[in-house]
Amino acid sequence: MQHTVNPHATPAAKALLHNLCETAGHAIITGQHTQTNPMEEIAYIRSVTGKEPLLRGFELLSYSPNICYTDASEACLTEIYENRGTLETALRWAMQSKGILTFTFHWFSPLGGHDKSFYSKNTDFDPTRILLTDSAERRAFYRDLDVIAALLKPFLQNDIPILWRPFHEADGTWFWWGSRGPEIACRLYQMMYDRFTDKHHLDNLLWVWNCPLRTGYPGDAYVDVISTDIYLPAYEATDYADAYHALIQNTTSRKVAALGEVGYLPDIRLLAQSRVPWAYYMTWSKEFCIGEQYNRTAALRDLYESPYARTLPD
Repeated sequence: MQHTVNPHATPAAKALLHNLCETAGHAIITGQHTQTNPMEEIAYIRSVTGKEPLLRGFELLSYSPNICYTDASEACLTEIYENRGTLETALRWAMQSKGILTFTFHWFSPLGGHDKSFYSKNTDFDPTRILLTDSAERRAFYRDLDVIAALLKPFLQNDIPILWRPFHEADGTWFWWGSRGPEIACRLYQMMYDRFTDKHHLDNLLWVWNCPLRTGYPGDAYVDVISTDIYLPAYEATDYADAYHALIQNTTSRKVAALGEVGYLPDIRLLAQSRVPWAYYMTWSKEFCIGEQYNRTAALRDLYESPYARTLPD
């Protein structure tokens, strides 16, 4: 039986982890990312299937403390403004629905940067300097962590567990936290875990590591859920079995696994046959969900109607 890495985890967090472990290999939890308050993706899924995903992903990018508005592009400002208030929306939804929450944080670089500075191309912020004992980067890093921790406190106070997936896609260099390799992202993840657990006592968090590489795995003492993001170049019917086996071989076989982000839905018929033990998947937002640019409505309907899929109000 898998235990939470935080020995002081709330009963609700422990129950959620138990639920994930019990689900994997027997069913898959449906999930959808939403990055705006209208959550148009959920309305679309409901219109097609008559159901809603059991897991709902919310975005925290607009809560980044170091956003430079003066030279931000229209696309950047639109994304920020559309994302405002999502924490309040997430809290309301979780309290009313008893669904599962997961958070993604496209974190604008703690110092410097312009436009969408969560992209490494838009900032000269050097994450290796966070590891220095007395550096401006380290102070800014902890300042931002403390701001975000305070924003997460209402979820702890309302006994709502969160699948917390920081420093996602550390296998790539496109985000500043992965710009110097997954080993650095791993250290930042460990530092965040220590800060959130030891100082802020956010015991409602389940810690999700999101990198399929062997290098930089934080260790079983820091990870509740292993995950990977997969965006196939073109549609193919798949249960993502190859990705699952690569993930557990490169990280650990002792943790429950998830598809942190996908562009194309897993094929529910293949999954029901193979029972690859993914606990949940989360489709990305907007065009990855709405319309048929990526996923056909027939496939979406088949998935939500399958007895192998867990949806609301399951």
